[in-house]
Amino acid sequence: MPLTMKDVDRFEAARPRLEAIAYRLLGSASDAEDAVQETFLRWQAADVERIEVPEAWLTKALTNLCLNQLTSARARRETYVGQWLPEPLLDGDPMLGPADTAEQRESVSYAVLTLMERLSPNERAVYVLREAFDHSHREIAEILDLTEAASQQILHRAKKRLAHGRARTEVDEAAARRVVEEFLAAATSGKTEPLVRLLTADALAVGDGGGKVPARVKPFEGALAVAKFLRGLFRPARSKRALVGGSPEVHVATANGGPAVVAVLEGRVVGIMCLEVTREGIAAFRNQANPDKLRRATRAWAATDHGEPLLHMF
Repeated sequence: MPLTMKDVDRFEAARPRLEAIAYRLLGSASDAEDAVQETFLRWQAADVERIEVPEAWLTKALTNLCLNQLTSARARRETYVGQWLPEPLLDGDPMLGPADTAEQRESVSYAVLTLMERLSPNERAVYVLREAFDHSHREIAEILDLTEAASQQILHRAKKRLAHGRARTEVDEAAARRVVEEFLAAATSGKTEPLVRLLTADALAVGDGGGKVPARVKPFEGALAVAKFLRGLFRPARSKRALVGGSPEVHVATANGGPAVVAVLEGRVVGIMCLEVTREGIAAFRNQANPDKLRRATRAWAATDHGEPLLHMF
């Protein structure tokens, strides 16, 4: 039986929430869009009149599609060139979803999205549905076809595996700008010491080029190694300009709720570096340079005014 306009409207009303769930589960905006579209096709093929609670039905259908994608994604990432990082989303993107509670904000932070790669598909689903979308364990049990007790145990295990050993610091837009400006001043000073002072002793720097943009396969670890890498990254060089096709503008931004550096060349976002800030200092730099994972950010960037760049790279 074809969908009525009421049925279509009901799905469209649920779309933002479904996309936010899918993004947290998959770490990819494009994959999230595909999963939501497939959910719509299943909604279209279902006997909608017999579905008592459409929101629950849609959430279950979407979650199971994402679980299947996560299983196949693990196999694909074994052959991925270099480090795999999630697709960053700039501040204001509706796919970031709810941000009313600390748990909701943390669940979409770039650091936690990266750490969620450690989780099994079921652990990731339980964590996202409970922490970010406040589903009860009874609802989660029905969605994932398990018991309430199992859901509770899985959540406990997921939180334990995500424990980072340090407390992340929530920052607002103004604080994020101060952090990034201080970092950029140190990175462009030509000296290592100012950078080392900003970092935690076990700081990490990792990049994702997807085999399309040069990126070191092995992360840099330790304050001194990371500082030397960052000092070199921001050092001007003709070879770097030739490689990227110009001198990218560098802007301060917020991505996934945290401070970020955005590099833009002729209107195209060519890199987003997300900073993980803790009470002890900057703990990690995660740089997304894979152009396939920056298309949505480029569209979002073009739709807003960002003022003058802080500096030009290279």
